[in-house]
Amino acid sequence: MPKPKTPLLTVDCVAFDSRGRVLLIRRANPPFAGQYALPGGFVDIGETVETACRRELEEETGVKARELTLVGTYSDPTRDPRGHTVSIAFATVLSRARPKAGTDAARAGWVANWQREKLAFDHATILRDAYRTLRRKRKIPASK
Repeated sequence: MPKPKTPLLTVDCVAFDSRGRVLLIRRANPPFAGQYALPGGFVDIGETVETACRRELEEETGVKARELTLVGTYSDPTRDPRGHTVSIAFATVLSRARPKAGTDAARAGWVANWQREKLAFDHATILRDAYRTLRRKRKIPASK
């Protein structure tokens, strides 16, 4: 029996600091080259989504995450112009981190006014959902 054709599995990581800033990258490659995005990428065969989230965060920003909070699943077939992907999104709060761009990131850094930024893919929705999730759990302060 042939394997079914299915969407590709990805992860996205929303990292906040204690001041409510968000760690964003500037994409180095299409699609959305030059735009802000969440760190993330494809899950490798044999890898859990949690491991993939931590790996992608570290590869793209040089930052390590410990605790991850599940934010949700994002499966709109049009969310990625390259084809149908399904993303499992996680959030984390980092106490101290100095990001530096790596792999697919032209730049990486903390963004204070993230609500005003235009983000690639459906990352604005993921970011808002992550913010609400962590606020409900009292893990981050209210934004200004």
